[in-house]
Amino acid sequence: MNPAINNSETQTKESQGLISPADAIELLKEGNERFVKDKSLNRNLHAQITDTATGQYPFAAVISCIDSRIPTEIIFDQGIGDIFNARIAGNFVNEDILGSLEFACQLAGSKLIVVMGHTSCGAVKGACDHAQLGNLTQMLDKIMPAVDSTPTKEGEDRNSSNLDFVNRVSKKNVQLTIANIKSNSPVLNALVERNQIGIIGAMYDVKTGMVEFFNGSA
Repeated sequence: MNPAINNSETQTKESQGLISPADAIELLKEGNERFVKDKSLNRNLHAQITDTATGQYPFAAVISCIDSRIPTEIIFDQGIGDIFNARIAGNFVNEDILGSLEFACQLAGSKLIVVMGHTSCGAVKGACDHAQLGNLTQMLDKIMPAVDSTPTKEGEDRNSSNLDFVNRVSKKNVQLTIANIKSNSPVLNALVERNQIGIIGAMYDVKTGMVEFFNGSA
């Protein structure tokens, strides 16, 4: 990674410009490692409020679940102004989130999109169980392609009682979400093809705090 990059300081236009998509991944990996080891950087968050009052230059955008156990800046040990967040139960994308990601990358200069699922995801469990409840029903339909395309062995349960299945569905859902981003956003796909941004999948383990990054191909 570029030695000029100092992630303990507030991002500026200049520092954001030094970060490549590969650097952005490393910054998040290093931050998660610090978090897991309880060695988070000592930032002056009040100073960062002042520093970002007139502009923001985040280096990455993260799509994650609304689950309260996954506070994104904390698990990646990032400060104010470092990353964009789009949070929705089941971490899928729709037109609004795609538009937000286009803003983050095309207009605000972020170098990386992370689609992050997590273990023991309640939204995925609901989809596996075909839960029916008001607007939740329609929302969970967005996750059903991942449920339907995740294989099981003969006799293996395809519901929330099978946590291994749930976690495999969560990972498949991340991969399908990445495919949806590329197919439904010509703006973002063009940035990927020009190597101006990267898109990567991730899974957060609610038991350990560790994030596993992986290729987004379904």
